[in-house]
Amino acid sequence: MHTTLPLGSKIEIVLPFLSVIHLYMNSEVEVIKAHIALIGCNMVWACDYPFYNLLLGRYIEPLAMVTASLIATALLSLLPLLWEKPQKVERKDFLLLICAALLMGVARKLLMMFGLSKTSPIDGAIIATVSPLMVLVISIIMGLERLSLRRIVGLLLGMAGAIAVVLTSGNPSHIKSQAAGNIMIFCSACVTALYITSFKRLVAKYRITTLLRIIYCTSAVAILPFGIKPMLATNLAAMDTHLILAALFVVFVPTYLPNLLLNYSLKIVQPTVSSIYTYIQPVLAVALSVAMGLDSLHADTLLFATILFAGVWIVVSSYQKQSTNS
Repeated sequence: MHTTLPLGSKIEIVLPFLSVIHLYMNSEVEVIKAHIALIGCNMVWACDYPFYNLLLGRYIEPLAMVTASLIATALLSLLPLLWEKPQKVERKDFLLLICAALLMGVARKLLMMFGLSKTSPIDGAIIATVSPLMVLVISIIMGLERLSLRRIVGLLLGMAGAIAVVLTSGNPSHIKSQAAGNIMIFCSACVTALYITSFKRLVAKYRITTLLRIIYCTSAVAILPFGIKPMLATNLAAMDTHLILAALFVVFVPTYLPNLLLNYSLKIVQPTVSSIYTYIQPVLAVALSVAMGLDSLHADTLLFATILFAGVWIVVSSYQKQSTNS
């Protein structure tokens, strides 16, 4: 004789399973959004290289560009206050946020701007992809990750490729590249890696808009005394319409929007996962630079870039293998 369960009992049995499915689907959607955000921010950053190279040193001084972009970003970061209440920040976190501002807002921007003013956009975009390697190095130093044979091979390959790209800047055929500029771009990538690994706790703790508001308002105040004079001395009359449009793009777009997307993604995915999307930058930057006639892709640069990318892929794939095993 079969016993029929009451409707209420059936619902009680099914409900936990539905809740699990609902949570799983929501988490999957959030992961997809995070990946889309990473694609978006890296596509915007890829445009940095040719557009900055078009302007820096010719029409706008690097320090003037950094100052203008940080002021614009600080103003943009205040806009969310129109529809959200300010979030309270714990006193103990203010010092960390100031460090984040000086690191990501000031140091990274200065290194990037001065670097791109002294090297080719293609070299800059390729060297910037060492960021995942530096994320691993810093994570190991901080005791967050462990070395393995696979990671050692990836690091050696990647760093060899990056060093080779820097050294080829002395080749007479690479007239648009300078070692000093390439080294600055490398240091900028190291700063990015340090931010990704060191400030993930703050990214998880506070709203993205709160973090960016504090970071970029602090950065703007810090740079203003040094950059106001060269910024005001910029001769806009010497720039035609397409240069003005390029300047407006790099001042208003590449800082706030991509960092909003990056910090959103860091709430959901691991730093090493986010780092793999840096591959988008050199591919798109090379295409834009060649199309705009700003640079040409040399065979030796392509070879060393392939070695660098292979090293980055080996390192990133080691994390995927680690997560599968666990």
